[in-house]
Amino acid sequence: MNARIQLNWWGRILAGTVLGFTLALAVAGVFQWGMPPGIAKFQLVMWLVVPVWLGVLSAVFLFRDVVRAWLWLGGANVAAYALMFLLRSLVR
Repeated sequence: MNARIQLNWWGRILAGTVLGFTLALAVAGVFQWGMPPGIAKFQLVMWLVVPVWLGVLSAVFLFRDVVRAWLWLGGANVAAYALMFLLRSLVR
């Protein structure tokens, strides 16, 4: 296998692992602050992290190159955290 291809795979795996996890936490935070209160909400938020994280980790291989994966996932993280903090400020 070509060394360039292996580095490409490792970069995508790292992007999906790191930025996918932070994106999953932000999506869970959006659900936390955006849903009405209730006991089932906390269970949904708790169990939502892993499917979102694994979904991002598996979809990261659809990007053409590593730089696009990092940029798109980084932008998605910024947008998700901005939405989470906006919802949090509106709820309080």
